[in-house]
Amino acid sequence: MFAVYVAAADPEDPLSALEMGERPEPEVPEGWARVRVKAVSLNHHDLWSLKGQGLPPERMPMILGTDAAGIDDDGREVVVHGVIATPGWIGDESFDPRRTLLSELHQGTMAEYVVVPRQNLLPKPAELTFEEAACLPTAWLTAYRMLTRDSGLQPGDTVLIQGASGGVATACIAIGRQMGLRVWVTGRTEDKRAAALDLGAHGAFETGARLPGKADAVIDTVGEATWGHSLRSVRPGGSIVTCGATSGPNPPADINRLFFFQIRIIGSMMGNRQELEKVLQLCATTGLRPHISATMSLAECRPGFEAMAAGNTNGKIVFTI
Repeated sequence: MFAVYVAAADPEDPLSALEMGERPEPEVPEGWARVRVKAVSLNHHDLWSLKGQGLPPERMPMILGTDAAGIDDDGREVVVHGVIATPGWIGDESFDPRRTLLSELHQGTMAEYVVVPRQNLLPKPAELTFEEAACLPTAWLTAYRMLTRDSGLQPGDTVLIQGASGGVATACIAIGRQMGLRVWVTGRTEDKRAAALDLGAHGAFETGARLPGKADAVIDTVGEATWGHSLRSVRPGGSIVTCGATSGPNPPADINRLFFFQIRIIGSMMGNRQELEKVLQLCATTGLRPHISATMSLAECRPGFEAMAAGNTNGKIVFTI
C-alpha cells in the first residue's frame, strides 16, 4: 500500500527524512479494526517524528500521521482516535503513563490503511466531510480540552491564544467563540492577525504586545518565544494552559511572578475518547467546522510539510487518498 513514512530521522533537516512509497499492508490483531483511510491531517507531531523526537531508530520505518477519517471493514464511516492505551488500562487513556500516539509505537495514518484498537473508532457524523473529520482528533480535541476542563473558563471570560494560525490556535478561536468567550490572539504578521479576526477573534495583537487588559487564561502552544508574554498577560489567579513548544522547550521561568500572582500552569495533552465524541457532536450540531487552509493528495504532500516547517499555515493541512 502507498504510505508516507520516516525510515531514518534527520534532526537538522527533517524534510529530507520524508519518504513516500510502498509499505506492507497492516495485519489486524484481535480486538483491533482496519480502516481504509480517506483523509488525514498534518500536525507538528509529524515534523517531530521526522526529526526523531520520541521515535527511536529501532521503531523505523514508521508511517506518519495521528489523525484519520475513513471507512472500516464493516462499511461504517469512522473517525480515528489516535491515543493508544496499554492493554488492561482502565480510565482516561490520556493519563496512561505508557500511552502512545499513532506513529510512535504503532504505524500511523498516512497510508491507504491503518489498524487501531476497535474502541478507538468513533462514528463520523454525516454532517462532516472526511476532510473536516480528519482535522478533529488532535488539534480540535486538544483545543477542546484546554478550553474546557483545563482552563476553568466560563462564558464572558477572556482567553489569550498565543499564535494565531496553527491548527490548535484556529480551533481555539472557533470553540472559544462558541463557548461565549472573549477571544484574543497574537500573531507574528499582519496577515496572520487579519486571518484570525476573519475566523472570529475579538482582538489580534502583535507577538509580545501590551494588551488592553489581563486574560483569565492563556493558551500557549509556542513555548520559549511566548512564555514570558503569557506570564505577563494572565490575571492574578488565572491559568496558563500549555500543550506544546513549537519554538523550543525551555521557556524562562519567572518563579516570583508565579507565586506572587498565584498563576496556575496546566499541562494538557490531547484528550480522551469521550471528549472527542463531544467535539464531533459540537461540530455536527452547531455548524462549527475546522478551518482548512490547504487540501492535497497524500501522494503530493511535500508542500504541506514544507509549509508547516516554515510556519506558513493558517489552519489545518489535509491530505486525501
